[in-house]
Amino acid sequence: MVDSTVVLNGQTIAYTLYAIVVLLFMAWFAVKITASGKAGVLSNKLFAILVIFLTIMGVSLHIATSTTIPWVPVDLNRSDYTPDKTVNITVKDHKFILPENPITVEKGDLVLFDVKSEDLTYGFGIFRADNSMVCQMQVVPGHRNDLLWKFEKAGKYTIRSTEYSGPKGHQMIEKDALIVTE
Repeated sequence: MVDSTVVLNGQTIAYTLYAIVVLLFMAWFAVKITASGKAGVLSNKLFAILVIFLTIMGVSLHIATSTTIPWVPVDLNRSDYTPDKTVNITVKDHKFILPENPITVEKGDLVLFDVKSEDLTYGFGIFRADNSMVCQMQVVPGHRNDLLWKFEKAGKYTIRSTEYSGPKGHQMIEKDALIVTE
């Protein structure tokens, strides 16, 4: 799996460039209208061509970047993947109940996080030491809540609730609860 920071940086660049093209088109259009004082500066045909071009460009960008999101192939082809390790976590009374603390996994292993809520809807997020999020999911009581993830970088990770679950929810942080070893 590609690290999510690489994906985020790549998509930031691609979508920023697309937004700049759209803004330049809008600025060019505004200058043309205000310079002449006439609304008919741009023919309907040319305007339609430019809008169609930008639409095709935007849709193509979405299609091209959808394949870079690391969890898409895993979620679409779930039956083709066998986890190297399964981690069962229970959430109850605004606390994560971990099978071991810290949870240890090896770099490159495909890990299945099977998280069960016994009372409320919570979030389950894994965060890097710099507080950026690696992955997350919603944990709903009475439903299967699992997440497959392959860790490409060794280090210590924090588990947090990423869903509002009442006033006590902000305390749901397990610092260095997951260690990925070489």
